[in-house]
Amino acid sequence: MERTLAIVKPDGVQRSLVGEIIKRYEQCGLKLVALKMFVPTEDIVQTHYTVDPNWVRIVGEKSLAAYEKKGLKAPYANPEDCGNAVLQRLKKYITCGPVVAMIWQGNSAVGVVRKLTGGTEPLTSDVGTIRGDYTIDSYQLADTDNRAVRNLVHASGSPEEAEIEIPIWFSDNEVMKYRLIPEEILYDVNLDGIKE
Repeated sequence: MERTLAIVKPDGVQRSLVGEIIKRYEQCGLKLVALKMFVPTEDIVQTHYTVDPNWVRIVGEKSLAAYEKKGLKAPYANPEDCGNAVLQRLKKYITCGPVVAMIWQGNSAVGVVRKLTGGTEPLTSDVGTIRGDYTIDSYQLADTDNRAVRNLVHASGSPEEAEIEIPIWFSDNEVMKYRLIPEEILYDVNLDGIKE
């Protein structure tokens, strides 16, 4: 069973969307194996986003390319400065209030959670996704306000990323191991565990 990290960010908590977000993940058949609410420190956020030592540069390059594509002049001269500015905005955003961190488990959990969550920019996220249905923030608005995009949820980008991120937010003893009866319908090959 694959595991993934999902974090309801402070805007999702403040807008009382925690239950709705959990409901979306539960209804597709994923199993919640860890959950906690707390205000993260800047150190946790820094560690989370810079697990990949190239993250700052990669994010900076993507941001600069987005400015260029829109025909706008980027406010930063190089990818590192741009990436570091994004990181500072994320630290301010994610530490501004409580978050709800969760680990979800199931077949293709990473891909399923990302599909349900939607694209990083809410404005261009598909209708039917969490971001597409519950917020209309955009890169342009966030840039204008000099802040991070308020997109409600973090979702791990790959199984490998999830394996690295989970220990940043949870210790082993915070992860539950239990049997969830609906798993019989999803994963019992012969469905012979259903009848009494």
